[in-house]
Amino acid sequence: MSKQIQEQLDQGKAQIVAAPDAGQLAHRHQVEVDRNFELPTALYATTVGLYLTFFAVLAAGLATPGLIIPMAIFVVFTLGLFGAPAIWTRLKGNDSEPMTMGQFAQAGIMTYTGRLSARDATIQMLILPVLIVAWGLTVVLIAALV
Repeated sequence: MSKQIQEQLDQGKAQIVAAPDAGQLAHRHQVEVDRNFELPTALYATTVGLYLTFFAVLAAGLATPGLIIPMAIFVVFTLGLFGAPAIWTRLKGNDSEPMTMGQFAQAGIMTYTGRLSARDATIQMLILPVLIVAWGLTVVLIAALV
């Protein structure tokens, strides 16, 4: 810590102790590793698909040579931003598995504010990507009509 504790040391309220032996700490695992966030993989795949659909709509509707490289960069970044957590869930020591769609439909998911049904959680997760695709379609439609 960055806090000065000299006064607490002088009063006997704090003590300086030796660091624990590193060998003793090596075998302690108090936290279960869960990197899957419990949601089914299909929801993540749908999210990625919707973002890629947005890029495809813009690339097709606003097709100009100047947009090829920016669209390719967007696609690469999107795949990377979703691919890195996908790889992260498969790292050594992660024994948990995401829920199947059947388990998700039956049990829903626990959130910070309480349990959500599968329908509500799916709507919350996919509302933004769906709106983004609708926005892309609207932009392309406006550009086509103007």
